[in-house]
Amino acid sequence: MSTSTDVSLSSYDEDQGSKLIRKAREAPFVPIGMAGFAAIVAYGLYKLKSRGNTKMSVHLIHMRVAAQGFVVGAMTLAFFFFRYGLFHVGILGKT
Repeated sequence: MSTSTDVSLSSYDEDQGSKLIRKAREAPFVPIGMAGFAAIVAYGLYKLKSRGNTKMSVHLIHMRVAAQGFVVGAMTLAFFFFRYGLFHVGILGKT
């Protein structure tokens, strides 16, 4: 009975930057969702100073809902783009 520890784990060999670039090429809407999320959070933090009489918890809930809505919207667009857009163009429809 031989015990071989010659297991190739190529996914563990790459660093974070190259993994992010590879994932962005596989699913281009993921970086769009991440960028939108970061932009909404940055805008919410910027507007934090001028929130007026709004409670902090309400402001943070609105910011969270907006950021999550953007990410869900990007995921929905990606679904329809890959499911219907590429299929009707013929890229995925022909084997």
